[in-house]
Amino acid sequence: MKSGAFRCRGLWRLLRRRLTGAPRLRTAALWLRARPLTRFQRQLAGRRMDSREVGAMGELIAARWLATHGRKVLYRNYRGGSRGEVDIVARHRDVLTFIEVKSRTGTAFGRPADAVGPDKQRLIRRGACEWLRLLGNPRIKFRFDIAEVILIEGELPRVHIIENAFQMPDPSMAGR
Repeated sequence: MKSGAFRCRGLWRLLRRRLTGAPRLRTAALWLRARPLTRFQRQLAGRRMDSREVGAMGELIAARWLATHGRKVLYRNYRGGSRGEVDIVARHRDVLTFIEVKSRTGTAFGRPADAVGPDKQRLIRRGACEWLRLLGNPRIKFRFDIAEVILIEGELPRVHIIENAFQMPDPSMAGR
């Protein structure tokens, strides 16, 4: 990909594994690089996307939304050494944000943010602590956000950001 093109490593890896033939790969690459967001189609290169691909598509759309709304995307799909994970690490003004992206293809089962329970929050916190440790534990402001991406067939994707969705637990309350 060109340096100015939008980076979408996770989805591209999935597509490369599952698609065969040069024409289908070119079609997928052109679709991913489309600058204006287009209406969501569950079909990609002649095949219905599975849930992993829908999730990767949601992360791609959320990262693009964040970048166009004044946030600097620093890293995508960070995996820490202590089994922590963060979908997107971004800077919003002077605050470092750790963002969990949840994608849904409908609203029948509630909001996407409802899927971020205590276990998932713990994984995100571990990833954030690992990221901060790699930076030398600087004294900077940080927060945890959730990006809800709703992908309904034939409609433009909707992105909703929940800022400060959850907190780092108070260390003085540990073990109580």
